[in-house]
Amino acid sequence: MKPRNKPKKRHSAAMEVIGAQLALFRINAGLTQRDLSRQSSASEETIASIEQGRRVLMPHLATEFDQLLKTCGALAAGVAKLPPKDKYPIWAEEFIAYEQEAIGLCGYENAVIPGLLQTEGYACATFRSKIPHLSEEKIEQSVTDRLERQQILHQQDPVTASFVISEAVLLSNIGGPEVMRGQISHLRQCAGITGVSIQVLSLKREHHAGLNGPFVLLETSDHQHLAYTEAQRSSVLTSDADEVSVLAQKYGMLRMQALNAEETVGLLDRLLGER
Repeated sequence: MKPRNKPKKRHSAAMEVIGAQLALFRINAGLTQRDLSRQSSASEETIASIEQGRRVLMPHLATEFDQLLKTCGALAAGVAKLPPKDKYPIWAEEFIAYEQEAIGLCGYENAVIPGLLQTEGYACATFRSKIPHLSEEKIEQSVTDRLERQQILHQQDPVTASFVISEAVLLSNIGGPEVMRGQISHLRQCAGITGVSIQVLSLKREHHAGLNGPFVLLETSDHQHLAYTEAQRSSVLTSDADEVSVLAQKYGMLRMQALNAEETVGLLDRLLGER
């Protein structure tokens, strides 16, 4: 793959225009960002990010703001005209935005290494497995975007992150032996990052709480709790307290059923010795 330059921000000019419009409509309505937050489902931080052009205004929020600010659908119309989104799949767009500003996240994965823990080689192999096949240019950009997401684990105030990964993922051969060895070595290094916990769910377990598939739990800076699940070509991001609670219970059980941090490091070391 070619050396990568720093990724360009997608449709930033359009996002800035939409954000400026929201700020103008809000001010004309005599509301502060906090006032609008209290009257809507968006946090104050989310509103600030949108107004500064750092976060895409999602269609459901545009409609909600239009109703609250009495803007006759202006924001929703503007959002509908934004350039096509190609950095992340449309169904993952909102989740990625929340992930980048989360103060805590945890997730269970049973098919691939979580994106925040992938090496460049492994990420490239996953994108090469896509059907329909992606162009080389699209693969390169997708890998760049995925690696960019990982900065939340290394920033000055890093997110607190917990991952439970099925042992089956580690025993797979995505990208070939060399890629998998590099990936397992990277997991071993990530296990030493402050605030990061990695646990492996052993294949020897007769039952566990993750049979229904992978999921992610997020906590935002304003302590909103969200849950995210993804299927083949769709996803669900929800703040419904009941849904989040169910998945939080599942994750708590998975952590109890998985190897602890020290046992996981031992398993990773053994796998590295076998490869």
